[in-house]
Amino acid sequence: MKYLMLVCVDESFILPPAEEAQMPARTERWATDVDGRDVRVLGSRVQPVSAARTVRVRDGAVLVEEGPFAATTPQIAGFDVLECATPEEAVEVAAAHPVAPHGVLELRPFWQG
Repeated sequence: MKYLMLVCVDESFILPPAEEAQMPARTERWATDVDGRDVRVLGSRVQPVSAARTVRVRDGAVLVEEGPFAATTPQIAGFDVLECATPEEAVEVAAAHPVAPHGVLELRPFWQG
């Protein structure tokens, strides 16, 4: 089953400098591991919420707002598409992500069919 894993962080949260410096390498190791297991289909970071635009169409008019759909914390910082044999495997993959100790990883299964 495929899952969308949203990687969410509180943008005001600041890691200690030593941990921040290690984050790219830790994330690369995680990605290499799950890629090697053929679990990750696609993944990427996204720009901060200050770059977001929300688009709606109401009564035929296109409405564009600067900012995210919901002004909540934490915000989406990245995503991965996973293909896992079981929901438990998806949880195991998410729990191993370097953001898990200080952020939120939301797993959403894709509709099948």
